[in-house]
Amino acid sequence: VQLQACGGGEVQAGASLTLSCVENFRTSDSYAVAWFRQPPGKEREFVAALSWSGKQRLYEESLQNRFIISSDDAKNTVFLKMNNLKPEDTAVYYCASSRVWNGRYSPGYNSWGQGTQVTVSS
Repeated sequence: VQLQACGGGEVQAGASLTLSCVENFRTSDSYAVAWFRQPPGKEREFVAALSWSGKQRLYEESLQNRFIISSDDAKNTVFLKMNNLKPEDTAVYYCASSRVWNGRYSPGYNSWGQGTQVTVSS
């Protein structure tokens, strides 16, 4: 498995949670990792993206005040820290990698992790 996402769980509204995405077998042509999420019964949506160099970073505008994307280059890991979680954040969260900068353009990501469930109760 090239991408492994973990860290999901069930939390109360207002809690924080940090997701991790490890890019196994990462090569020099891996340029960026993004997080997407799919709420129940809805389409997949963009959350945040970060280039491995750290020079490019993008958030879904409605989430940028609560979510933080970061990386540990030595561990080939990208994190998504989610603060002040709300019930509407309930979704399966996916990480994806790409060889060029794609931002929120999901078809541009060539490798996807299996997803991790985040459930926020009120």
